[in-house]
Amino acid sequence: MKMKKEQEKNKKYDKGQIFVKIMAGILALLMILAGTSTLIYSLIR
Repeated sequence: MKMKKEQEKNKKYDKGQIFVKIMAGILALLMILAGTSTLIYSLIR
């Protein structure tokens, strides 16, 4: 009985967790790109 309730809770949070992880990855990628582009721009100038 307890196992079923825990599994149902995990299924509800799975989509949210996946979405959060994807968004975090995209934001981290944008931060890295912004940092490298700033560094390259400052070196060229």
